[in-house]
Amino acid sequence: MEAEGVEEVLKVVDTCLARIKWRLRPSSKRRLETDILALCTRLRPVIMVDYGGKMPELQEHLCKLLDLAQKETSILQALRIMVIEDMIYLIHAREFAEYVLSTLSSEIHMRFVDLEQDPPKLLPQEEQHSVLTDLVSIQNLFSTIFHVEQTNKNFASDVPLPSVLPETKSSQYVPCSSHDGEPIASQSSKCIDLSSCMQGSQVTIPTLNGWLLGYPVVYLFSKERIADAICSLSTKYLHLFQIVVCRDQKSNKKAIQEELMSFSVPYDLSMEGKTSCGLRLFSLGCWLKLINASTCGKICGWRSVSATHNPSRCSNSV
Repeated sequence: MEAEGVEEVLKVVDTCLARIKWRLRPSSKRRLETDILALCTRLRPVIMVDYGGKMPELQEHLCKLLDLAQKETSILQALRIMVIEDMIYLIHAREFAEYVLSTLSSEIHMRFVDLEQDPPKLLPQEEQHSVLTDLVSIQNLFSTIFHVEQTNKNFASDVPLPSVLPETKSSQYVPCSSHDGEPIASQSSKCIDLSSCMQGSQVTIPTLNGWLLGYPVVYLFSKERIADAICSLSTKYLHLFQIVVCRDQKSNKKAIQEELMSFSVPYDLSMEGKTSCGLRLFSLGCWLKLINASTCGKICGWRSVSATHNPSRCSNSV
């Protein structure tokens, strides 16, 4: 795809937002554009949509937007909507399949912070934890749903991924539904509900999000210890990290920095050096993706990727 694809995506998104009458605040619209571009350029496999309204209306708007937009441009064909309990995500199906595979094959090294201990402890790579075991089970489940070879085959032949996924021994998948029980955008098969992956698991949504969203550091605690985890962080200073990007604009307008993602690390642990190293590796990984996208002639809608941090914040929640 040519560089003009970026402008095409932005134009299509803007047009479709107007057609479905989804009135977003300027900041939310800008963030949605950035998130969609991050998926299309494969900087990120998954983004969480925590702006633009509340469920189930947010889900309805996203389904309508994606359904219309994919009819206007092939660039967005790989995008899907994923729902897990009250959380909703946009994913690049092929990139997400590769991300799951890379995680399970240990090509991606994440650091886990055990919040069940006070002070929080950075878990050694080889240390076992019941929540971590459950997380691996969820990752294995995802690997049976998102196959790298299958997603490549589907998109090569223009066959959509199913919204109603096959029943397994551990989970049953259902199409996304609106508040009145009617299927949402069932005609497009763009929405997958994986809420059942959390049933019988000790994995919490914050822990799952840490992995899904690609945070270099993931908070680890069980559902039974949520109160302990909140208490563990409530009096701790946190290092807040941001990965920021600048869009590659055709005009001579000044480039605006936008947040690609952000995450926190207990201050004492971040000063040990291991976390900072992980952050640098993550930022480097984004740069390599930018370089690869440019050399391969794919969309490269970004001028730069950089990391910033604020070492003087305190948290009241997980």
